[in-house]
Amino acid sequence: MTTTPRRILLAGATGLTGEHLLDRLLNEPTVKHVLAPTRRPLASHPRLQNPVGELAQLLPTLSGEFDIAFCCLGTTLKQAGSQEAFRAVDHDLVLAFAKRARVLGVRHLLVISSLGASTDSTLFYTRIKGETEAALLEQGWPQLTIARPSQLLGSRLEPRLTERLAGPLSQLLPGKYHGIEVCALARALWRLALEEDQGARVVESDELRKLGR
Repeated sequence: MTTTPRRILLAGATGLTGEHLLDRLLNEPTVKHVLAPTRRPLASHPRLQNPVGELAQLLPTLSGEFDIAFCCLGTTLKQAGSQEAFRAVDHDLVLAFAKRARVLGVRHLLVISSLGASTDSTLFYTRIKGETEAALLEQGWPQLTIARPSQLLGSRLEPRLTERLAGPLSQLLPGKYHGIEVCALARALWRLALEEDQGARVVESDELRKLGR
């Protein structure tokens, strides 16, 4: 059984996945309204509301009632500049967005995490992702979908050297380790948003690829 979300809250709309997801949402005739706060302005659209500024400052000002929230926030250690700054985005800001989304009536939160996310990971990146997942579970969402994509395949405005090198290799790997096209991830997230299953669900990259076909 599925439901049709009509009012969408989206964080991270200027990122690689967020851009593709926003385009999909605005081309869905069943989507009535999208609220997407960003640091730089988005192209205007009659069904898009786009507050501009730092998300941490914008969150308390966001208003309205929403059905679904997508969190596509994420950075890298290089972009962040330090482990503390990375955690501030990929952990603290994600949790703050989720908390605000709940206040605005959202019952289904979909969050992009990472392949290998675990609180027990010896790698800083995947450990923080795991800690974020654990904290989201503690928020008691009626419906929480955690997507764990592998290497994202797509063109960025500012290409990352590691992704250019790892992308071709990831396409040779099996199962959930196989790279995933960002357009497929966006399709998968939309299809997952249509599901009504209650509780929390973790969706690994191989399943995301199947859903995104």
